[in-house]
Amino acid sequence: MRKTIIAGNWKMFKTTSEAIELANGLQRELYKLEETVDILLCPPFTALSEVSEVITGSNIKLGAQNVYWKDEGAFTGEISPLMLKDLGCAFVIIGHSERRQFFGETNESVNNKAKAALGHGLTPIICVGETLQEREAGSTFKVLEDHVQNGLKGIEESAAAAMVIAYEPVWAIGTGKTATSQQAQEAHEYIRGLLAKMYGQEAAAQVRIQYGGSVKPENISELMAQPDVDGALVGGASLKVETFAQIVKKAAEVKK
Repeated sequence: MRKTIIAGNWKMFKTTSEAIELANGLQRELYKLEETVDILLCPPFTALSEVSEVITGSNIKLGAQNVYWKDEGAFTGEISPLMLKDLGCAFVIIGHSERRQFFGETNESVNNKAKAALGHGLTPIICVGETLQEREAGSTFKVLEDHVQNGLKGIEESAAAAMVIAYEPVWAIGTGKTATSQQAQEAHEYIRGLLAKMYGQEAAAQVRIQYGGSVKPENISELMAQPDVDGALVGGASLKVETFAQIVKKAAEVKK
């Protein structure tokens, strides 16, 4: 059975002091939760070290929001997988739609970053998903096929189970709109089918697929009840102790 994974993507929010306060609050709320769910916090780079200190030894893991594919070098402004590992990161988000939209992220860069992450023992959360225009044009599956096949190109079957895929319909991110549970399941099932063609049924069955897009306490239970939804990549609702803790607890309850 795939282990539920709930990740909080704090995006460009929280100063270091605010991040420490939030991480402490979440630790207090979630420390009793059984280890049936992977709880993941992804603060800005500036707060990774301090949040790492807060959650060390707890049931909460640390993730980063981006990574470069070189270990070191003259790449001003970039962060290497070695640096993330040194700070205590276990996961890293790759190819988020905002990275694709605002910073020119491509399937090729996603692929390079995913390979670098895997090569250093970091679990990549590889984001895929369609825009509103693409969905309305009936191109959802075509976009997912492009993102999955080209974003994962050259990644060996032996590494496939270590990946997490995050399906995030771009039209549902930060808009208050959420894909229905049926829409989410349809996309997740299609992604798992693509993985099966690439790696075989057994490997595909092990890959965790998260849903991301205006996840909140009110819709998490219905989403998590779907057979191919293994967790959530939570944006705005992860910035408050109360809402993120509720999401984690409800998700854990559904997948008992």
